[in-house]
Amino acid sequence: MSSQSVHFQSARFITSAPDIRHLPADEGLEVAFAGRSNAGKSSALNTLTKQKSLARTSKTPGRTQQINVFSLDDGRRLIDLPGYGFAKVPLAMKHKWQQALSEYLQKRKCLRGLVVLMDIRHPMKDLDQELIHWAVESDLPVLVVLTKADKLKSGARKATLMQIQEALPGFNGDVQVITFSSLNKSGLPDLERILQGWFSLPADEDDQSSTEGSIQS
Repeated sequence: MSSQSVHFQSARFITSAPDIRHLPADEGLEVAFAGRSNAGKSSALNTLTKQKSLARTSKTPGRTQQINVFSLDDGRRLIDLPGYGFAKVPLAMKHKWQQALSEYLQKRKCLRGLVVLMDIRHPMKDLDQELIHWAVESDLPVLVVLTKADKLKSGARKATLMQIQEALPGFNGDVQVITFSSLNKSGLPDLERILQGWFSLPADEDDQSSTEGSIQS
């Protein structure tokens, strides 16, 4: 895999898949974006790629119901995973989303990093933390992105960031945190820099071992 820089604005939609069996071949490099249904994940993807409607945004949480795949170049992709944790959807649909999310995280061998997006006003919910623990156990780097940073004043924003920074060593892994705003694009250079590093990692020759169990909602 080439270490050439990724041009995020070249992202283009490839497919939506209900599960990993309908995804492109498990080769190359992927970085996945995951987050609660109201965490601003689609807006962050649109900001990163400098495209207004690459990822669909909606005022109705839970709109992302499938695994959305965006090609960056010949072997590197961004993955928009189903939103999780929104209680006001039918239970059967919630379980379906959760199964697709869990299966992808456990079995996809080309995954090189996990971006966990959290509303800065409501960070580190149980499933957010469970996702981070899974990635650490699988030797994957994690980037916690505290979205909607413009919603807090500077003092509160810095206090929340410091609180999360102090909690991260407890995960015993490669976990970083940044604040981010799709509105004023604060944090965008940090996001781009970290993802460039992940996409420069060599593709493994051997299969990455899968994690047992499932992620519970």
